[in-house]
Order: sequence, then C-alpha cells, then structure tokens
Amino acid sequence: MVSKVLIANRGEIALRIQRACREMGIQTVAAHSTADVDAMHVRFADESVCIGPPPSPQSYLNIPALITACEITGADAIHPGYGFLSENAHFAQIVEEHDLTFIGPTAEHIRLMGDKITAKDTMKTLGVPCVPGSEGSVETVDDARAIANGMGYPVIIKAASGGGGRGMKVANSDAEIANAFSSARSEAKAGFGDDTVYIEKYLGGPRHIEIQVFGDGKGNAVHLGERDCSLQRRHQKVLEEAPSPVISPELRAEIGATCAKAVADMNYRGAGTVEFLYEDGGFYFIEMNTRLQVEHPVTEAIFGVDLLQEQIRVASGLPLSFSQDELVVNGHAIEARITAESLPNFTPSPGKVTAYHAPGGLGVRMDSGLYAGYSIPPYYDSLIGKLIVHGKDRATALRRMDRALAEMVIEGVESTTPLHQALVQDPEVISGDYNIHWLEKWLEKGGE
Repeated sequence: MVSKVLIANRGEIALRIQRACREMGIQTVAAHSTADVDAMHVRFADESVCIGPPPSPQSYLNIPALITACEITGADAIHPGYGFLSENAHFAQIVEEHDLTFIGPTAEHIRLMGDKITAKDTMKTLGVPCVPGSEGSVETVDDARAIANGMGYPVIIKAASGGGGRGMKVANSDAEIANAFSSARSEAKAGFGDDTVYIEKYLGGPRHIEIQVFGDGKGNAVHLGERDCSLQRRHQKVLEEAPSPVISPELRAEIGATCAKAVADMNYRGAGTVEFLYEDGGFYFIEMNTRLQVEHPVTEAIFGVDLLQEQIRVASGLPLSFSQDELVVNGHAIEARITAESLPNFTPSPGKVTAYHAPGGLGVRMDSGLYAGYSIPPYYDSLIGKLIVHGKDRATALRRMDRALAEMVIEGVESTTPLHQALVQDPEVISGDYNIHWLEKWLEKGGE
C-alpha cells in the first residue's frame, strides 16, 4: 500500500482525495499554486508544497514541479484527480519512471483511449456498440461529403483529440458540410494542437448514459451500473443521476457486462467510464474517460462504495474489494454541479465568499472546499461544489434535492443554485422525459 500521496489537483476533488487517504491512514501532500494557499484541502493536508504561480501551465500542469514536490516530501504516489493532468499519458509515464505510483490507469491505456478514433476502433473490436461513422480520420471536405452522403444527414464532425464539446460541429445537409468540416478542424487545432477529425451519425434526441467500470489491471473488472448525464449545456454536464430513469435492470446488466468484459480484456487498471449515446433502445459508444468522473458520488451513493479508496487500493497492487455479485443498486442519487457563475448568461463570478452554509440532513452530501471568507480565484474552472442526495427512489431523491438546495447559502458571489432549484421542480425533469438537447432548449425559452 502507498504511504504518502501527493494531490496534483485543487478544489473539491483535492479535498475528496485528502479525505479518502485520511480514512485509510495514508498521509497527504497538497501541491498548490500561490492562488490556493488558503484552500481548505491545503489546510487539512499533512504537508503542503507551493508549485508555482496561479496560471495552470506554471503550477498544476507543471510536471517537473510536481515530481520535485514528491522528492522533497517523500511522497510515493500521485493522485491526479480529474482535469489538469489526469488523462495525460506523458505525465503518467513520467510518474512511473520516477518509481512513483500513478493512481490511475497505465500510460498505455490513457494514450489508447485519449485518441477517440483509436478508442472507437478498440471498443468495436472488444464488442462494444459504436455510433456509425467514418473508418478513421477524415482528411478532406470531399471525403467528408462522401461519407456523410453515404450514411445520411445529419452528421457530426468531431476532433479526434477533443473534449468538453470543443471541435464538434453538426452538418444537417450537404450545403453545411464544408463549413462544419473546416470549423471543426480549426477549433480542434486551436484547442488541442491537432486538427484530426472524424465523422459520426448525429443522433436526433439521445440521452447521455455512462457506465462506471473498475479493473484491477490483471484481467478482472466489474461495472457499477450507469449514470444519466443528459442534462447538459454546451456539452457540459449540469445535473447527473443514477440509475437512469429509462434503463431497465436487464439492460443495465447487459451493457454493464459488455463494458466490464471489454476493460477486463484490456487488462485495464483503476476507475474508468465508458460513455454512450442512448436512443431507441440502442447504445452507441462515444468515448472512454480514463479517470474518476466529477459525478462519481452518485455511483458511490447507490452502491455504498468509496471509489477513491478503491483507486488507491488497485494502484497499490491489491485486488478489487468487491465482486460483481456484491454490487447491488440501492435507491436513487442525484448530483447538482454548483458553479460560481452569474445567471442567466453563466458568466464567471469569482470573489470573496462572505457567507456559506452547506445543506445537511439524511441522505445529503456536499463536496466543496468553500468556507466563509474564502476567495474564489479567477484562474480556474468555476465549479465550487457538488450537492449529492440519496433516497429510496427517484421521487424521494428529487424532493430531497429540492429541500437541500433551499438550505444552501452562498453569499458574496453568484452561483447556479437557482438553476438547479428550477430544474428539479420542472415537470419534464420530474417525469424523466428529457435528452441531451433538452436543457439548452429550456434555457432558450427562459426556463419554461
């Protein structure tokens, strides 16, 4: 078992890692920028090391500084959290080359799944259903037009190295393909330094369903059901739940077993998420995230497991602490991503938090590093907290979320709490009748 973990991240996920380590008797080192010197996880860690100024390239993305921090403190492992360097194969490789434990998959698997074209080809070979599309990358507009005409419009052009919705353009007709192709390539080049794109059939009204998997790196793997992440804005998840209101236990077992077998056959190590678009009973693979997801707490809630601790166990070479037969869904969980943004335009709202009160009570969990007097820095992602509720069924969870949101107090900065309150009270959300386009249309209509 590792003995001291350097936390190569910030915010609520850094505090989440620190808590998991503390319960396991593992020491922690908070690697932080000068902007995060007063962060809650820095206060609670056993040690802290400043790794640079506020800009991410000079701190949280500074690989030499992180390795040096391990050497200075004697940390024998690094947990990357999510974002930043969590899916950087080069970083994972360097960590291992310095005889440190990377708490995550191998560099090989991060690299394999990081290229969406290779990932899709790999999953197709492993028996995972995929969206119809081009065989590999598409080099020219003429090729794009030929492929689109062959499969039928609408189509979506995607960056091979993309993420977060960037480098994705929809073409609804032959007249739109040229502009969509060039725009996707330009955006991909600017965002990822790689203008490689591919084409897929664009599904009209799918849901976003993801399967949580966990492998021991030795050919054994399990799945922990699905999460429904269909409530999105600009391809960014806003509210997630588990299980999905539209997936039956039989379908869950079937697609879960398919994903678990795929990652077992890969000898995959650690936590991973296989993401799908789901429409008319069909699952279509879109990508695999080789890290822990922001929304992992809803899975923890319904299965009663600690995925962070399991990551540490597996990275230390220990076997999985649970079998597939032991993983039984219990109730329903919902997560609201609370961001420091001003509605209705979602403009960032950094600044000093003058008052903060986290909701509580039965079945309520708040993952956040906020406290009264804390100054939210303007340099990073606007996520400031995740409110997670668990109930015996979906109706109970929705009512509990509504109650918990009403208890939330965040003053001094604007937050998206009112948006979540409106969502959990909306009849279509309550009925579960929505897809990945629903939220943007709802926002365009003023939340009606």
